[in-house]
Amino acid sequence: MVLQRELSRRDFLKLSAGSAAGLGLLLSGFPRFEELLAAAVDEVPVIWLQAGTCTGCSVAVLNSLSPRIQNILVDEVVPGKHVSLRYHATIMAGAGDVAMKALEETAAKKGGYVLIVEGAIPTKDNGVYCQIGEKDGNGITALQHATNLGQNALAVIALGTCAVGGGIPAAAPNPTGSVSVGTVFADAGIKTPVINLPGCPPHPDWFVGTVASVLIGGLSSVQVDEQGRPVAFYGKLIHDNCPRRGYFDLGKFAKTLSEPYCLYELGCKGPVTHADCPIRLWNSGTNWCVGANAPCIGCCEPTFPDAVSPFRQPVAIYGVTPPSWLPPMEEEKGGFSAGAAAGLGAIGGVVAGAAAGAVAASRLAKRQADKED
Repeated sequence: MVLQRELSRRDFLKLSAGSAAGLGLLLSGFPRFEELLAAAVDEVPVIWLQAGTCTGCSVAVLNSLSPRIQNILVDEVVPGKHVSLRYHATIMAGAGDVAMKALEETAAKKGGYVLIVEGAIPTKDNGVYCQIGEKDGNGITALQHATNLGQNALAVIALGTCAVGGGIPAAAPNPTGSVSVGTVFADAGIKTPVINLPGCPPHPDWFVGTVASVLIGGLSSVQVDEQGRPVAFYGKLIHDNCPRRGYFDLGKFAKTLSEPYCLYELGCKGPVTHADCPIRLWNSGTNWCVGANAPCIGCCEPTFPDAVSPFRQPVAIYGVTPPSWLPPMEEEKGGFSAGAAAGLGAIGGVVAGAAAGAVAASRLAKRQADKED
């Protein structure tokens, strides 16, 4: 006996993706497949370009916990909208001409796809040091792909510090002339909006949260800072929310990595690094760098790694603010509110922090003077 019932949109998508993964089939070759899929849900085509990268950003995002990557690629991220990953060289089943055809067909619809760029873009010698696919027997450089795909994309996400600032491939002496996506666009006069998600690698939540925000409210719903980073994830210094901040305010610094005090003197870059690592944590909320007694190395800053090297050398401190959980200070008629009391306490913390910063700066200056002597 065969039972018949109407397939729901979710069932249809799961059946389609499951068949493709299990049988290695190219479902787009079946009659009316694309028509049925388009009718089932509003597709958002995505081209994921990997340039000068170690693939760590892909690995991080693929390890997304909630939602899991299969939910992002199979289910609707938001009701009625589905991310359709058309090209990703590492995880797609196709290779060679088949893979390049998928990229070209998606890119043919100008303004109809989102481009994700992972990795820095080599530019020296016309970008010959990174090639992806070929045409008429000639390799196509990542520089050509980034330029051609970027100018026709609906929007671009620069994923990872290498894509955002050049990262490790662009570190001195930078033999391949690697640069960021933003630099390539600026040089080519490309005006396509770019959202920067730095990190080496970036946290999967930063990527998934940004994509969901764009799908729900459009690009304008993602508030970014002067460097194009979503303030929801990069709006605060790591130092501001570090659980060891109290030790910094007291001027109590660890001398070895095993001590539970502030790691500033051991090179922690928390005072100059913008990210929410202390409150989001990594590895399914298990831990983070400082929690594992390792100083922050500043990998979320676009100037990583050159500007924060050597990793074990203290950095100059600026912009130290109270932790984000403190309420704003407000003055009411006849006195201060409860929030004001906390705010005044925060000011005391800032003063203490400034004093600690002065102590740290003094020690740093003395250390440098001793080296010069």
